[in-house]
Amino acid sequence: MERILITDLSEHTGKEVTIQCWVDTERNQGKMAFFDFRDRTGKVQGVVFGKPEVLEVAKTLKAEWVVAITGVVNERPENMRKADVQNGDIEIEITGIEVLNEAHALPFDLESELTIDTLLDYRPITLRREHEQAIFKVQHTIVNTFRSFLAGEGFTEFQTPKLVGGDAEGGAEVFKVEYFNDQDAFLATSPQLYKQILVGVFERVFATGTTFRAERSATSRHLSEIAMLDFEMGFIKDHTDVMDMTTKLMRAVADAVATECADELTLLEMEPAKAPEAFPVFTLREAQELILKETGVDKTNEPDLEPEDERFLCEYVNKNLDSDFVFVTHFPTSKRPFYTYIEPEDPKFTRSFDLLFRGLEMCSGSQRVHKYDDVVARLEEKGLEPEKFDYYLQAFKHGMPPHGGIGLGLERLTQKFTGVHNVKEATYFPRDINRIDTLLSKTKDNDEDKDND
Repeated sequence: MERILITDLSEHTGKEVTIQCWVDTERNQGKMAFFDFRDRTGKVQGVVFGKPEVLEVAKTLKAEWVVAITGVVNERPENMRKADVQNGDIEIEITGIEVLNEAHALPFDLESELTIDTLLDYRPITLRREHEQAIFKVQHTIVNTFRSFLAGEGFTEFQTPKLVGGDAEGGAEVFKVEYFNDQDAFLATSPQLYKQILVGVFERVFATGTTFRAERSATSRHLSEIAMLDFEMGFIKDHTDVMDMTTKLMRAVADAVATECADELTLLEMEPAKAPEAFPVFTLREAQELILKETGVDKTNEPDLEPEDERFLCEYVNKNLDSDFVFVTHFPTSKRPFYTYIEPEDPKFTRSFDLLFRGLEMCSGSQRVHKYDDVVARLEEKGLEPEKFDYYLQAFKHGMPPHGGIGLGLERLTQKFTGVHNVKEATYFPRDINRIDTLLSKTKDNDEDKDND
């Protein structure tokens, strides 16, 4: 008999069907046995009664056994229906059971409260929890919307190199790869240089892929392997064009999560994101003046926002401007990469921005330097050697339009849409200074939860 997915069972009321699934829970009641079965589409209750030979098999089933269940789809009695539960009005009267694979006993109750270490040490099992599935359904929706929205705006997707040479943005916190004879190579910290090169080809490009950061930090905000969502666009007037595109993108993502993941948000006890037509915008100095006015703390000479500043600004705009998103623009030239465009009216600052969401920086973006001589000059100002960037600079020698773009952290975005405390919970298989699948060390100096920011 052809397999029927659990989500489609209501279309087969009164008929015999076969489902292939896991045993989610089992309840043996002597002459009867009840089960919850699950497949990729959801859950349904099954019951065995009046069939001794089937009941004998049913009594052997345990949680996580993989089975093929044959039975008749029946409507539940009126007083046993559950309106707020998937398939709460039907159940399967089981007539046959085939065990496809047995399972060892679980090391803990899957739906109990688990520590972050247990969640991650037993990731192949804990990802089966409804809570974790909800997190990654939201993440899937974010990525899918990112792709479909940008494709609809004329962007071309490309796959970014993960191995880069000495032109890796000049960053120090990189993973060195000893492979290429006498040449240094590194795991990429960003697709930035390649995005810009491809603006000279397609005008608008985007990428989804992994980047690597060798920061020696072990906090609830840090990962060594990061999924990034990047786009770059040409023929802009300035950074505000990039901000406008980012606003439309994030509104599309917020709308998709709210509609396609309504059940998941309910399970996670999260409200849909507030994403107005236009997001609030502050320059860095305006944001710091607001912090001074509202809190009395003077940070008006600081070159960046601290975590508590990001949280304050997001709380402020949520309460006063009805938005979960806020842009902060014009960061100091000294603190931004060489490719960031300097504000002509005030060269101490750049045409750059961060997008904050629910208390955390989600992405950085800017207008980029697009003239060859200016790029070379900026490299030299930053203490970098232009000859090491010859490959990248070819694009600028031969005609590069004004352009800009963003880099957006997928795990952080997922974290804030789903409300999980630790960014590692928003990562299928997190890597950090302490962990590659399992913990590498458990010293006090490397306590992965010591920083709760």
